[in-house]
Amino acid sequence: MKAQDAMKDGDNDAGTPVSVKIRERIQAARKRFHSNDNIAAFIEPGELEQLLDEVEAKMQGVLDSMVIDTRSDHNTSDTARRVAKMYLQEVFKGRYVKQPAITEFPNAEHLNELMIVGPITVRSACSHHFCPVIGKVWIGVMPNEHTNVIGLSKYARLAEWVMGRPQIQEEAVVQLADLIMEKTQPDGLAIVMEASHFCMAWRGVKDMDAKMINSVMRGAFLKDSALRREFLALIPGKN
Repeated sequence: MKAQDAMKDGDNDAGTPVSVKIRERIQAARKRFHSNDNIAAFIEPGELEQLLDEVEAKMQGVLDSMVIDTRSDHNTSDTARRVAKMYLQEVFKGRYVKQPAITEFPNAEHLNELMIVGPITVRSACSHHFCPVIGKVWIGVMPNEHTNVIGLSKYARLAEWVMGRPQIQEEAVVQLADLIMEKTQPDGLAIVMEASHFCMAWRGVKDMDAKMINSVMRGAFLKDSALRREFLALIPGKN
């Protein structure tokens, strides 16, 4: 009986969309799955390929509802697949893959001077319209003797991982700050982001020149106005 029940459960599971399986795991763990959350821990081996097929099928439905003849239009015959791959494997990859490996080193030389990394080019998309958000990030770190040192390229990798999700700029910078604070444990952290939002340039008011600039200050940068001014003054083009 148990073997038969298992077979029945397997048959039922086989007909369940992979997105439903992933969603049920997340809900069972009582975790969020907002657009800018990473859900890699809940995706089992082989399921990303299944999810790609599912998104392709749903995207084909969107094209059909837009009355686009993808069968005879050579320009859009593979668009559903291309869009699915773009979302899952490129622009929103930060939702579906684990955090990049970051090697941390002790601060052997007891460095305690301001360090700035940037500009790091970042690419994302707004959660509201899925239009591109493209800009630059500057990161200021005030280390202490206990701070973990990571390679300069790793800041870019962490930024790419966080930004590779449908984002709101204000939340993206906070997510990046939380991650770097956790990884490096500095006395202070400062992040400034400047970006163009295509939801404003491509649609809506269609203002091509407007940019959004925001910042997050933690620890010493929040408490020490002189340090904050030094960081902002050292950012090229921002003083």
